[in-house]
Amino acid sequence: MLSLPLPDMGFQPSSGLFTNIRSSDAKPNSEDCGTAIIVKAYPLGMVQVNNRVDEGNSRLEPCMGLDFDSADAAREFYGAYATRVGFRIRTGQLYRSRTDGSVSSRRFVCSKEGFQLNSRTGCPAFIRVQRRDSGTWMIDQIHKDHNHELGLADESHPPILQKRTPKAMKSSAEVSQTPKLKLTEVSQRPKFKLIEDVDNGHPCPSGVINVKRFKRGGDEDGAGFRIRIGQLFRSKNDGSITSRRFVCSKEGFQHPSRVGCGAFMRIKRQESGTWIVDRLQKDHNHNLDLQTGTHQKSYNVSKKFMDNVNGDENGGLDSLDVAKVTYGSPIRRARENNIASDWYQLLLDYFQTRQAEDTGFFYSVETDNGSCMSLFWADGRSRFSCSQFGDAIVFDTSFRKSNYLVPFASFVGVNHHKQPVLLACALIANISEESFTWLFQTWLRAMSGCRPKCIIADQDVAIQQAIMKVFPRTHHRFSMWQIRAMEQENLRSMTEEFKCEYEKCIYQSQTSVEFNTTWSALINRYALKENAWLREMSEKRESWVPLFLRGKFCAGIPINESLEPFFGTLLNAQTPIEEFISRFERGLARRHDEERKEDFNSYNLQAFLHTKEPVEEQCRRLYTLTVFKIFQNELLQCYNYLGIKTYEEGTISRYSVRRCGNEIEKHAVTFSASNITACCSCQMFEFEGILCRHILRVFNLLDIREIPPCYILHRWTKNAEYGTVRDIESGVSPQELKSLIMWSLRETACKFIEAGTTSLEKYKMAYEIMREGGIKLHWQR
Repeated sequence: MLSLPLPDMGFQPSSGLFTNIRSSDAKPNSEDCGTAIIVKAYPLGMVQVNNRVDEGNSRLEPCMGLDFDSADAAREFYGAYATRVGFRIRTGQLYRSRTDGSVSSRRFVCSKEGFQLNSRTGCPAFIRVQRRDSGTWMIDQIHKDHNHELGLADESHPPILQKRTPKAMKSSAEVSQTPKLKLTEVSQRPKFKLIEDVDNGHPCPSGVINVKRFKRGGDEDGAGFRIRIGQLFRSKNDGSITSRRFVCSKEGFQHPSRVGCGAFMRIKRQESGTWIVDRLQKDHNHNLDLQTGTHQKSYNVSKKFMDNVNGDENGGLDSLDVAKVTYGSPIRRARENNIASDWYQLLLDYFQTRQAEDTGFFYSVETDNGSCMSLFWADGRSRFSCSQFGDAIVFDTSFRKSNYLVPFASFVGVNHHKQPVLLACALIANISEESFTWLFQTWLRAMSGCRPKCIIADQDVAIQQAIMKVFPRTHHRFSMWQIRAMEQENLRSMTEEFKCEYEKCIYQSQTSVEFNTTWSALINRYALKENAWLREMSEKRESWVPLFLRGKFCAGIPINESLEPFFGTLLNAQTPIEEFISRFERGLARRHDEERKEDFNSYNLQAFLHTKEPVEEQCRRLYTLTVFKIFQNELLQCYNYLGIKTYEEGTISRYSVRRCGNEIEKHAVTFSASNITACCSCQMFEFEGILCRHILRVFNLLDIREIPPCYILHRWTKNAEYGTVRDIESGVSPQELKSLIMWSLRETACKFIEAGTTSLEKYKMAYEIMREGGIKLHWQR
């Protein structure tokens, strides 16, 4: 039997801490106060095996308060216990410290935990070990009951202990002899003891605390701290809430007023539907402000929660027994959250680090009833890019293609080199209108009110409603990957003949009348009037049919294919949490390098001119290399077309432009001589912002030797990164203009510094340029 010294902690044997306590060496009437009293005791929760405790620790069962020198020692001990009882174990979740990111606790679970495999039954058996300040690990949570049959393990077929590293399994005898295992001292009893002492030393049955005693405005004063709702935990079976934590308002470090206080209370739902307090930590690491009389502090979110639970206006804890808070009570069900709790601390730490490096870095966290939900972030470079390239954005939620672990979404635009440019990122708590509305409203705050002309996003009702609410004048174009997926799902039973006619109607119709006629004929021919999906897609035609998208500016993002994912294969729905930040930074750096390379090429290389037309030289001087090549191709193609004037009235004339030798391919161009403007039925300029071959052919016929300024979009020019001059006259507020100027100067300064740090000579040159610039700007020394 194990022997432990009993410190004088003021506990009495009647408190239930010990059983079978007897003196070993002390005399019954000894007056020698210095005599050591040796007791033989079992820790709370330990059971005797065969009415006795075997020699050593080899027959110990897991119990609250067992101490280990390491988490691996705890795993080996639990594995040895599992071998004796007849089940296998594996390593479950780990939790990290909010201060330094080190592992603070680990769970070891039954191998049948969860439902990811057919062999698993959702077994709840587990132990959790918590790292203490001394560096040891203590069992602070345990569940022994299994929901499946246990098979006694014999020596020839022992259960396999699943580990992360291939270490040799220690036998039960070795575990018993290892010095790593010891019983925790009485002064470090687990906090469950507090549950038994809450009512004048009389334990509450099943850990249920009757809180009728705690009256607001009663005789008892408050403890002197505020609370808020912390984490919630959900069932892996049906997603229902199984437990909730209420924490001190100074828990965590996300706000300067918080000091990482560890005080909390956790309630757990029982099978009967009642909720019990199963964990409690009373100690605070800060001074308490005693509340008396009319000077009591508010109960914040937790008061609201309790008021909702009670359903009483006078509410809260006045007349509420926690045991009567059933699952069917009028509790407002918390919104689903698909973001694992570990992600919040990881990203918040990253955000704070980035904010120290980049004063333009912005992040925001959505809260719901005191719980963290969605996250949004954008660095200074992305916010400036939005001011120039935020007219057409892709809201990429392709993580939803599979059962995702990381609900990561990104806002991506197209820069002046036709490259994807990151504008913002987010983790989305759930696919609900509330989440998307919060996300788009946060976008407006971060981007100084920038509203895109077009947003390419999924067709989901929640996204559609949020866009209409936050971006009422923005055109919502559906994601092509989702359209393709729905076509496969809803049209898989149709014949190849139907699919061919369907494709022709969608992608070859030239006018709305032609589309409507062809679509109606298709529906009637194949008796599809009752097909709900086709009826819905017909009503939403302006959001996905190419014919109706041509007149909407999309920065040339192809209609029939999806934009390349910004992070490629670096980030996906299965990215591990420990690799997310490094992969995110690598993907971002790779894209920045690609942009710098194109910047260099546009300023230092010149495309070869194929004509003697002044418009070609003009656009080569203004456009980036990539965009100029698109324009140059349209200019060369225009010589393959014939232009015939078909109408003229006053300053307005109309031309029919058709391809030589092809009577079918023709477009109508309307030209206004009063202001030198033109529009084409192909609507390339409206869609992409670059003049089409048809208008260029008419300009050529009319001997217009320079492209009017209104057709040279600033976003496609080499100087697109300097957008403030253009925006001075665009009616932006002084605050927005200041933000644009600040972001532009910061980006320029970053590039200046990068060039100046490559060598000592360039440093001297950069320093001299800055000094001379400072003189011109009249810097004050």
